[in-house]
Amino acid sequence: MNTDIFEEAADCINLLAGYAESFSEKNLKLIGAAADQILAAQNYWNGVLKYFNEFNTPFWIALNSFNTVEKDKLTSAQPWETARDYIELMQFNCQVAEKGFKGSLESMNDYHLGQLNKAFTAWFNTIFNIDGDDFADFAAGQAKLIENVVKAYPQAIRDIKPEFGFHFEEDGYVKAAETERFFLYQVLPTDKKVKVRGKGKPIVIIPPYVLGHNILCFLPHENKSYVHSFANQGIPTYIRIMKNIDATSAVQAMTGEDDVRDTRYFCEQVKTKHGRAVTLNGFCQGGFIAVVNLLSGELDDLVDALITCVAPIDGTRSKSLVEYLNHLPPRFRDLGYAVKTLPNGNRIVDGTVMSWVYKLKSMEKEAPLFSFYRDLMMFDRSNNDELKISKTAAAINHWLIYDRSDLPEAITKMSFASYTIPVDKDGTLPVKLFDRKLNFKRIKEKEIKFLICYAERDDLVDKETALAPLDYIDAEVTPFPKGHGAIATSWSNPESACALHTRFGDQNCRGPVRFQLDLDSETDKSVSQRPKKKAAPKSAKGKSALTSRTIKAKKEVKNAGN
Repeated sequence: MNTDIFEEAADCINLLAGYAESFSEKNLKLIGAAADQILAAQNYWNGVLKYFNEFNTPFWIALNSFNTVEKDKLTSAQPWETARDYIELMQFNCQVAEKGFKGSLESMNDYHLGQLNKAFTAWFNTIFNIDGDDFADFAAGQAKLIENVVKAYPQAIRDIKPEFGFHFEEDGYVKAAETERFFLYQVLPTDKKVKVRGKGKPIVIIPPYVLGHNILCFLPHENKSYVHSFANQGIPTYIRIMKNIDATSAVQAMTGEDDVRDTRYFCEQVKTKHGRAVTLNGFCQGGFIAVVNLLSGELDDLVDALITCVAPIDGTRSKSLVEYLNHLPPRFRDLGYAVKTLPNGNRIVDGTVMSWVYKLKSMEKEAPLFSFYRDLMMFDRSNNDELKISKTAAAINHWLIYDRSDLPEAITKMSFASYTIPVDKDGTLPVKLFDRKLNFKRIKEKEIKFLICYAERDDLVDKETALAPLDYIDAEVTPFPKGHGAIATSWSNPESACALHTRFGDQNCRGPVRFQLDLDSETDKSVSQRPKKKAAPKSAKGKSALTSRTIKAKKEVKNAGN
C-alpha cells in the first residue's frame, strides 16, 4: 500500500513537473515572440517612414519651383482670382489625398485580415499544443518578413546594378559616333555564335528621356534585353545615348531642332557604313521623338521604316492623365512648376518631379502606404522560407528608383504640348520643328513602313494614345500582353510566348525584331530581282529599294486588347 502511495505521489510530481516545464517553455516562447514583435514594430515604422520619405522627396523639390513661379503670378493676377485658384487647388489636393487614403486602407485591410487569421491559428496551436506554427513562429515570421521588405529588398535592388542596363565600358559595345549632346553606340551580340551582317538593314533605337536608356538593356545576361534581341539576330543595332545633362551645357540647352540634327548625323553615319536606309525605333517618349524627327523632313532618304513601342503619340487621348489635368485648375497647368535653374543659368525640367506627376494621377496605387503593404504581401511566405528576390523584380525597381533623369526644357515642352493639345483633324501635330508643320501624312507620302507596338494593360500610355496615327495613315499594329515595360523585359526573352523575333497571338502579329528581319529580307529580294543597269539614275522622288508598302492597319487589331 505504501508503494502505491509513493507511485501516485511520483506521478503527481512528474505531472506537475511536466506542466511546469510546458509552462516555462511557453513563457520562453512568449518572451521570444514579444522580442520579435518589438523588432518587427521598429522595422515596420522605419519602413513606413522610408516609403513616405521617398514619395515626398519630389514634393519638396516641386515646392521650391512652385514658390518661385507663384511669386510672379501673384503680382499679375487679381487677389480674388488667386483666392479662387488656391481654393480649387486645395479641393484638387483633397481629391488626390482621398484616392491615396482609400487605396491605402484597402491594402492595409487585405494584409492585416490575413495576418489576423494566422495569428489566431498560432495562438490556438500554442495553447492546445497542436502541431503547426505556434505564436513564436508567427512572431518570428512577421519580424523576418518586415526586415526583408525594409532591408533585404532595397539591398537586392542596389546589388543588381552590375547586371542591369548598359555598361559601355565593357566589351559588347562600340562607340560609333558622337555629337555635343549624344553618343551613338553599336550593340554587339551577346551570343558569340552570331555575326553582325555588315550589309544588313540597320536600326537606330531612341530611348525615352525621363526614364533613360537602361530599360532597353534590362538584364542582357538573362536574355532579357530589347537591344540585344535585335543584335542577337545579326541585325546592325545602334542606340542613341544622351550625355549627362548635369555636366553637359549643350544637353541642358537642347532644342527639338538639335535633337533632329543629331539624329540625322547618326543616320548618315550608319547608312554610309552599311549601305542601307535606317529603321528608326523609338521606345516610350523616344517613340514620340522619333515620329516628330521623321515628320520634320530632315531624315528623308536616310530612314525608310519606323517602329514605335508604347509611345505616347497623342497624349490628349490618355484618359487617366486628361482626367487628372481636367481636375487641376488651369492656372497650375504650367510646366514651370517642374523647372529648375542651374548655376550656369540654364533651365532644365526635374525628372523626379515629372515622374511624380504620373504617381499622383494613379494615387490609389502609388500612395506610400499602399506601396509598402503591396511589398509586404508580395514577400509574405506562409512557411517562412528564405526570401528569394527575383532579378527581374530587383532590376525593374532599380530602373524606377535610380534611372530618372532631368530633361531639357525645350524637349519637355514638346511632350507637354502633345499631352495638352490634340492632333489636328488633318493629322497635324501640335508642335513644329524648323518652323515647319508636322503631319502624319508625310509617312504615307514617303512610303515609310510603320509598325506600332502597344501594351494591352499599359497604365502609363493608353492604347488610344499609342494608336493615334491610325486615324490619319495606315500602319501595322502589334498588341503585346502585360504592361508598359513588358516589351523590353518579359518579351525580349527569345524563349517567351511573345518573343520579339516571332509572330504570335490570334492575329499572328509581328514583333519588332521580326518586322526588321522581314524588311531586311524584302530589301534583299527586291535588290536581287532588280534588272542590272549601268549607272542607273535615281528616281525623281529619290525612293529607296523598298518601294511598295505591304503594311496595312487591320480594323480588328485596332480594337484588340480590350
